[in-house]
Amino acid sequence: MINYIFQVIVFQILFLVVYDFFLSKETFFTKNRWYLLSTPVLSFLIPFIKIPTFQKAVPQEYIVYLPEFVLSPQKVIKNVINETSFYQSINSISILFWIGVTFFSILFLIKLVKIVHLIKKNEVLKQPGFTLILIPNQTKAFSFFNYVFLGKGITEVKRAKIIEHELVHSKQKHSLDLLMFEVLKIMMWFNPMIYFYQKRITLVHEYISDAIVAKQEDKETYMNNLLSNFFQVENISFVNQFYKQTLIKKRIIMMTKNKSKKRNQLKYLVIIPLLASMLFYTSCSPEEVKEPITKEARIAELIDELATLRSEEEKNIEKVETERVSFMSIDKSPTFPGCETGDKKCFSTSVQKHFIKNFDSDLPKTLGLSAGKKRVFIGFKIDIEGNVVDVRAKAPHINIKEEVIRVMNSLPKMTPGENKGEKVAVNYNIPFVILVE
Repeated sequence: MINYIFQVIVFQILFLVVYDFFLSKETFFTKNRWYLLSTPVLSFLIPFIKIPTFQKAVPQEYIVYLPEFVLSPQKVIKNVINETSFYQSINSISILFWIGVTFFSILFLIKLVKIVHLIKKNEVLKQPGFTLILIPNQTKAFSFFNYVFLGKGITEVKRAKIIEHELVHSKQKHSLDLLMFEVLKIMMWFNPMIYFYQKRITLVHEYISDAIVAKQEDKETYMNNLLSNFFQVENISFVNQFYKQTLIKKRIIMMTKNKSKKRNQLKYLVIIPLLASMLFYTSCSPEEVKEPITKEARIAELIDELATLRSEEEKNIEKVETERVSFMSIDKSPTFPGCETGDKKCFSTSVQKHFIKNFDSDLPKTLGLSAGKKRVFIGFKIDIEGNVVDVRAKAPHINIKEEVIRVMNSLPKMTPGENKGEKVAVNYNIPFVILVE
């Protein structure tokens, strides 16, 4: 999920970079509106699209996460029960996510209630095609769907043009655009790109309305109306506001800008290589397939394996809890000598036994490490010839790192993995915990 969220945010950043550098200065306002509406949605969908042609374009390597090794088996079962119970009962990331969703949902509802309150509290005038709400002692001007809100402090001369401007928002359903981003802000409140998108489409909405209204009167008069007084604005992000000081300067600059030449529409073609690169990335990215495992199953497997290993190995050599295992969807995984072809469980058990048998379990006691858990990460690859290569390790002490690399390099030659009839390289990761007393 974290990888998916990361991809969505990166894709939205790229889409906005293209917009800011190539499209934002053009007067193709309607096209820009649809660009800003479609690209955030595309960012959510693209990670799910896998194109087989792209997948074949690069050599495939697969990643397999093997079960964790733990030294000091007498303490493993107790630790597994305690840690599993804690993490299954409390998922801090999920809790934080839902707190954010709840908070932003409440903010959204408060804003809606504020609009309803304005409608019920103030003078309502039914007009052909829209409803006018007059707010006393105010100079606000904004719209929400077919409701146009005007402060009574706005002069009669200016009211007509403001209403005309706001009716463009109403007819083109601009409020729906803003509400879409409000929903996205609730669902992905932690994603700053949604806020940037909403600001840009709010500005495009004003460009569209200004362009239509300015055609029907002198542009200079219209711009003077924008600049003539200081106006109040409503602090609601999903209403279209006529007087919003942060946008007025940009609106005037765009109204004085010459209409973009038709050939400039070719700039939209920039999105083609951008989309292709995104699809290439998502198609070639490895996808983990995880199977859920219950607390009871973990403990049962742990007890089972401890009993088996104790009968086969010395009592001071330990293993082992079985964490959830993630295997790539590969047709035939590498085979450990003596195992049935493609038997993943046998492969995992055989690698564990090899490690336990050959690792110097007395070594950590001689290094002066502080008491507690010491985590080691092991990585290696089985290439297309079945050789164990690229052994890597991250450990709390250089001697442990060297011992781990020595043991993993002594693994026997395997039968390589296959996918769609072709031999493929497979990467493996093993978390390894040392319990130092």
